Amino acid sequence: MSCMHVFPNSSVSQANTVRRVFKLEGGRTLVQVNGQRVISACLNVEVTAPEFANLGKLGFGESKDVMETEGRVIVGTYARTPIVLVSGKGCKLYDAEGREYLDMSSGIAVNSLGHGDPTWLKAVIEQANTLTHVSNIYYSIPQVELAKRLVACSFSDRVFFSNSGTEANEAAVKFARKFQRHSHPDAKEPPTDFISFTNSFHGRTMGALALTSKEHYRSPFEPVMPGVTFVEYGNIEATKELIQKGKTAAVFVEPIQGEGGIYSATKEFFRLLRSACDDAGALLVFDEVQCGLGRTGHLWAHESYGVFPDIMTLAKPLAGGLPIGAVLVTERVASAINFGDHGSTFAGSPLVCNAALAVLEKISEPSFLASVTKKGQYLKQILTQKLGHNPHVKEVRGLGLIVGIELDVQASPLVDACREAGLLVLTAGKGNVVRLVPPLIITEEELELAAEVLSGSLPALDGSNSK
Repeated sequence: MSCMHVFPNSSVSQANTVRRVFKLEGGRTLVQVNGQRVISACLNVEVTAPEFANLGKLGFGESKDVMETEGRVIVGTYARTPIVLVSGKGCKLYDAEGREYLDMSSGIAVNSLGHGDPTWLKAVIEQANTLTHVSNIYYSIPQVELAKRLVACSFSDRVFFSNSGTEANEAAVKFARKFQRHSHPDAKEPPTDFISFTNSFHGRTMGALALTSKEHYRSPFEPVMPGVTFVEYGNIEATKELIQKGKTAAVFVEPIQGEGGIYSATKEFFRLLRSACDDAGALLVFDEVQCGLGRTGHLWAHESYGVFPDIMTLAKPLAGGLPIGAVLVTERVASAINFGDHGSTFAGSPLVCNAALAVLEKISEPSFLASVTKKGQYLKQILTQKLGHNPHVKEVRGLGLIVGIELDVQASPLVDACREAGLLVLTAGKGNVVRLVPPLIITEEELELAAEVLSGSLPALDGSNSK
């Protein structure tokens, strides 16, 4: 049985502390650690303690050494959390000192099957022992099989593979432009403009960055790709006016905005997008890099709206932690793409695609998706019960296991307090939203524990006045 101890204002307990344990009802205990009262919630799962990485073999003495070396040798693009993670199992992560964390971030919505899933691991090992990479000069069986299965379980007719979400969106930009040129062979200026939305995030490469609404992402690298207009997410009338025949090549939209703050729009909005794009001859592109592949309780997030795109981009969870992206398209779009129009050296490798086959097979099971829906409803229910009374908590929202807790202050003090108590969560929006995207295999007991830690860490917000 695995237990986690909730310390509202201190680090996760370590082996050298002195404990007195008092049994309570419901499988919970009251623990005194060096005289401090701590709530302990025990999960009814069997966990084998991992063997932690021997940092000495890699030339490091402890976490501090790793962090200091990182500061000298890696470009400073990341404001990293001050822990060094060395192993994981299920929904648990362990740092270099052996501290345990409940993972409600899953590598930013990547590790949907958790850490060390046996089926995924078997697929990776078997393929690594067989064939890892050949490039797209040659055919490979796992790539063709993965494409076949993605087509079978979606609106699409064909697939293009890439290595990440931003690469998938770059390909979608190119495909949309090429489609319009193909559809208007005699036009001197075929439609080339794009529409994107407030709070959107589509990636950090130059085309995807141009589609991303936050100015602080774009401004250091301007000029980015021209021809992008941003409109309020969910605003039907404003969007309808902007989608214009002969001008708009495509509309890019996230069915649920993750980085933007866990926002979703109405069915009417997405139906308007579909009809307006059809009327204008524009393509509708759904970015499901974060919200797709089971995260909402539907295999694809757009299924809850009953509206289907011309192009859909995927990435994060598809290969269970290995780098992959995918662009799913209709035959109408694919017919505009010729040999040499786009490509990638590494994309669709046998190793990555075999891992993705294991992920897709498990997540696409109806019973698995039903469990995500059930657990998502439970998570929102217990968060509302445990956090809703706090004056800093404005709203708990989301669908399935992509959930946001909007605050009236910056979320970072709460995120830090949770980490100190052994819970890993993310921020979103303008920094005022706690983002929860746990592995889809997480149990209700683990979700309850996460809610308890969040509730117990709320006092960290009382000293925060930053909006």
